[in-house]
Amino acid sequence: MSVSEKDKKYIWHPFTQMKEAVQIPIVKGCGVWLFAEDGKKYVDAVSSWWVNIHGHSHPYMAEKMYQQFLELEHVLFSGFTTPVATELAERLILKMPWQQKVFFSDNGSTAVEVAVKMAIQYFKNKKEERNTLIVFKNAYHGDTFGAMSLSQKNIFNEAFSDFVFDVKTISAPEYGLETESINELKNIIKNEKVIALLYEPMIQGAGGMRIQNPLALNNVLELAKSKNILLIADEVMTGFYRTGRMFASEYTTVKPDLMALSKALTGGVMPLGLTTCTDAIYNEFLGSSIEKTFYHGHSFTGNPLACAAACASLDLLEKQETKEQIVSICERQQEAASLFLAYNKVKKSRSLGTILALELDAEQGYFSSIRGEMYSFFLQKGIVLRPLGNVLYFMPPYCINTNEINLVYEAIHEFLKTYQSKE
Repeated sequence: MSVSEKDKKYIWHPFTQMKEAVQIPIVKGCGVWLFAEDGKKYVDAVSSWWVNIHGHSHPYMAEKMYQQFLELEHVLFSGFTTPVATELAERLILKMPWQQKVFFSDNGSTAVEVAVKMAIQYFKNKKEERNTLIVFKNAYHGDTFGAMSLSQKNIFNEAFSDFVFDVKTISAPEYGLETESINELKNIIKNEKVIALLYEPMIQGAGGMRIQNPLALNNVLELAKSKNILLIADEVMTGFYRTGRMFASEYTTVKPDLMALSKALTGGVMPLGLTTCTDAIYNEFLGSSIEKTFYHGHSFTGNPLACAAACASLDLLEKQETKEQIVSICERQQEAASLFLAYNKVKKSRSLGTILALELDAEQGYFSSIRGEMYSFFLQKGIVLRPLGNVLYFMPPYCINTNEINLVYEAIHEFLKTYQSKE
């Protein structure tokens, strides 16, 4: 059997109606390129679901992981620790001085759940009764039950609506919604005992690449902080220079109490999640009472291979050439946002850091008919782009060169011209 035949026989893919789905067998990756079994190649213009930042099959990443494998591939993380896990924790905390402790997990949804569990138990340990969580409208924080509860209710989680818990929502402080956001928060905190505000700082990813006003975001965080509401920044997507800064939380003066990290944490080569927190939160779990213990963990917590990949990724991020490349991508995306706005079928064009998003004048919602049309068009052009409904976005690995960026821009221009001509 071919790879496709075996896949069809044995594998159930994520976010996929499997009845008629066809998967493209990818057999090799190099830089921004993915190579299929049939010889075709594709630009990975979405960084393989936003995780890959240094390109595929990076030799330095491979070397560092191989060296770690020869030393230690895994050990249970309760009662034991490893040099590579402590190195990673130290290096990250030095880059976010507003955080002091690191808790390991294995993916973004779990990193968020850990943060929320910490926040809930923090007040339990203090014997302070609080029972409300706040999230932004259009939020997406993952697909586990806790993460679904904290996300926008839609077709993705509708089947589980009877089993998730309720949360309060406020408008994200996007441009044009600044007043609504702060007023909605004021109304909630008048009547509720709020545990935490969970938010994606600066940009909502799966919610449609919706960008926030940093001053308005800071005002929202400041108000929450003044009421002793814990701030949980979901930086699973935004971390590691996606927004142009190491962490999107750097855009605000008010900093989070907890952060969730994953995706680009390992350069996109190994699953790893991290939840960070302040000493104030950590210290509330210390004591002689076993009830204060944070009872959470995973078999592969602190996996040395994943930690080695994350340390190697930090090495590459700290190189001057990588920093210059990130700046260049940010500039190109900002320029492109202005250029694409010239098409009358582009309702909104926005960029933040390395992210470009075009909101087309078409049916809205994730299952907009334009989504499939765009996806197929770009695949035929040898480009992997996965639109969010009527929102087309471009989020490349940082190793992408000028010619490769131009290739994607040219294809977007071609699609927009074709789409516009259908009027």
